[in-house]
Amino acid sequence: MSVIVVSFVGFLLIFLGVGTISALVAKPTTADYLLAGRAVKPWLAALSAVATNNSGYMFVGMIGYTYLQGLSSIWLMVGWLMGDFLAARSIQQPLREMNKKREALSFVETIARWHGRNDKALRFIGSVVTVIFLSIYAAAQLKAGSKALHVLFGWDSAAGIVIGGVMVVAYCMAGGIRASIWTDAAQSLVMIAAMTLLCIAAVDAMGGLDAFYAGMQEIDAHYASPWPSNQAWPGLPGAVLFILGWFGGGYGVIGQPQVMMRFMAVDDPNAFWRVRAYYYSWFAAFYAVTIGAGLGARLLLPATAGFDAELALPSLALQLLPGVAVGLIVAGLFAATMSTADSLVISCTASITRDIFPALQRRYLVAKLVTLTVTAFSVGIALYAGSSVFWLVLIAWGLLASAFAPLLTVNALGGTPSHATSLAMMLGGIATMLAWRFAGLSSLTYEILPGLLAGFAIYGIAWLAGRLRSAPVRATSL
Repeated sequence: MSVIVVSFVGFLLIFLGVGTISALVAKPTTADYLLAGRAVKPWLAALSAVATNNSGYMFVGMIGYTYLQGLSSIWLMVGWLMGDFLAARSIQQPLREMNKKREALSFVETIARWHGRNDKALRFIGSVVTVIFLSIYAAAQLKAGSKALHVLFGWDSAAGIVIGGVMVVAYCMAGGIRASIWTDAAQSLVMIAAMTLLCIAAVDAMGGLDAFYAGMQEIDAHYASPWPSNQAWPGLPGAVLFILGWFGGGYGVIGQPQVMMRFMAVDDPNAFWRVRAYYYSWFAAFYAVTIGAGLGARLLLPATAGFDAELALPSLALQLLPGVAVGLIVAGLFAATMSTADSLVISCTASITRDIFPALQRRYLVAKLVTLTVTAFSVGIALYAGSSVFWLVLIAWGLLASAFAPLLTVNALGGTPSHATSLAMMLGGIATMLAWRFAGLSSLTYEILPGLLAGFAIYGIAWLAGRLRSAPVRATSL
C-alpha cells in the first residue's frame, strides 16, 4: 500500500504543479482569469474540452454504467459523438467569433448580446440557471473524486469532498481557467494511456479476447449483446428512442458553459477544423477504452450485494496493476475531477460577476472571492446529495442543454428570436425536461431529447405566428 500512496501523492503533486505553473503566464485581469485571454492553442483547447466533457462522468459514472448494462453501452458513445459532432460543426466557430465581437466574458453574456441588444432579463435568468446547475455538476465531480480516495485510503466520502474543494480553490487561485485547461490536457494524455493499460491487463487476465467475450455471455443473455434494451418500450422503437436520447445528450454539449468556454478561448477562430480533428479522435478513443474497462471490471469484479459499480475503476486497478500504476490512475482520476470542478466553478464566477451582479465585473479580487463562495456551495451539495455521479451529471447536463442549446443553435444559424421568445425557449426547455423526468418517462429516452425539442418547437411556433401577423391581408372581390 505504501507504494500506491507514494505514487498517488507524487503524481497528484505533478498534476497540481502543471496547474500552478500556469500562474507564471497568467495576468491579473478578469479577462485572463475567465477566458485565458482567448490565447489557447487548438490542440490544448481540444484535449481540455474532452477532459472537461467527461472526467467524473467517464472515469466513474460511465464505467459504472457499463459495469451494470454491458456491451450495449456502446450506443451511448455512438449517439453522443454523433450529436456532439452535428452541433459542433454549426456552433463552435460562430460562438467564438460572436464572443470576440461582443467582448463577452461569459457564455450567457455571449448569447444575450448575440444580436447587438443587451437582454438583461435573459442574462440574469440564464446566469441563475447556470450557477445552480453547474454547482450541481461541480458537486458530482467532488463526489467522483471522493470515491477514488475511498477505495485507496478507505476514507469517508466527506473527507474526499472537502479535500477536493481545497484543490479546486488551489486551481482557481493559481491561474483561473488557464490552470484548468493545462491540467486537463496533462491528465488526458496520462489517463488514456493508463486506461488502455488497464483494458489490456483485463483482457490478459481473462485469457484473451475470446475468453473475455465468453465471460460476458455467461453473465446473462443481454450483457454481451450490443443491442440496446429499453424495458419501457422493447424492440426497434425502444432502441431508436434510446439512441436518440444519447444523440440529444451529445448535441447538448453546446449548452454547457464549462465546455464551450474552451472553444471561446481558442486563439484562432479559423482553426476549428483542427480543434475538431483533435477533439473527436481523442474523445472516441477515450470512450472506447472506458467501455472496455467497465466490461473488464464486471468480469473480474463480480456484482455482489452492496458493491458500488462506480468504484469499479479504482477497484480493478488495485487488482490488476502494480502499485505505481494504481497510484497514477487514482491520482489522475482525482485530479481530473477536481480540474473539471474548477472549470465549472470558474463558469459560475463568470455568470455571477458578469451577468447577475455586473457591477463586480471589473474587480479581479472580487471574482476570486466569488469563486470561493461557489466552491463552498458545491461542497455543501456534494456532502448532502445522495444521487450517483452518473445521474447527478446527466441531470445537470440535461438541464443546461435544454436551457441553452436550442437558443444558441437558432442564433448561430441566423435566426432572430425576440426577447420574449428567447426566454420562452430557455424556460420551456427546462420545464419540459423536468416534467419528463418527474413523470417517470426517462426509461423511454434520456429526458434531454424532449427538452431540446421543446425549445425548438417554441421557436418554430413563434416564427410561424410572426409570419402570419406580417402576411398582407388580401382583398376579396364580391
